[in-house]
Amino acid sequence: MSNRSSRRTFLKQTSLGAVGATLVGAPILSAVADAKPSILAMLYQTDKLMDDKGKYVLPDLPYAKDALEPVIDKATVEFHHDKHHASYVAGANKAEENLQKARDTGDFALVKHWERELAFHGSGHILHTIYWTNLTSQAKSGKPNAELEKALTSDFGGVDKFKTQLVNASISVEGSGWGILAYHALTKKLTVLQTEKHQDLTVWGAIPLLVIDVWEHAYYLKYQNRRADYVNAIFSIINWDNVAERLDAARKIG
Repeated sequence: MSNRSSRRTFLKQTSLGAVGATLVGAPILSAVADAKPSILAMLYQTDKLMDDKGKYVLPDLPYAKDALEPVIDKATVEFHHDKHHASYVAGANKAEENLQKARDTGDFALVKHWERELAFHGSGHILHTIYWTNLTSQAKSGKPNAELEKALTSDFGGVDKFKTQLVNASISVEGSGWGILAYHALTKKLTVLQTEKHQDLTVWGAIPLLVIDVWEHAYYLKYQNRRADYVNAIFSIINWDNVAERLDAARKIG
């Protein structure tokens, strides 16, 4: 079976999304390529990355656009989701189309460019899709459940210590990028990662569970250059149930 065919089959079974060797795409795919589809579907049960034809699609928000206020205003959510996230979807589709064209014609003169485009836009699409499901209204946020709290305490020394590390990692990302809580399937431990842009500075095998977008478009309308205020405030709207479900599913892979 060709790489393209096997990838399409994989996507239809799992709804994960094919991003070749992208930031979170490559670690995820390398860690779970042999996992049962049912487990993969559980891991990404809330993530609509592609349609039935294998095209990347912009997922609907799981809440109203004003649901995250006052932490994240409606205007930012609209701009962030409808414009920025949509641009990553379009970019990933364009990259896939041009790589298909290269395979069909045998002309790989621009393969380096389109592989980079796929890594950037594909990873941006995956991380943004996780980001939206990681958030909820302040009324529904709550705190980590017992199992997630146990894992955070085991690997970070406590929930507060984990939060402090993730906050500082997110604030200190150089330029634009992400702070990420991930489960490492090979070591079976939680880890905090910094990611520049969408795809740099990852660790192979890391599966993202909670992501904090620190690109300026995620917070600048409300917070301007006060990234630290935004990062600290976002913990009041974390959907901890979503994070716990992702951890539970990720553990079944290892």
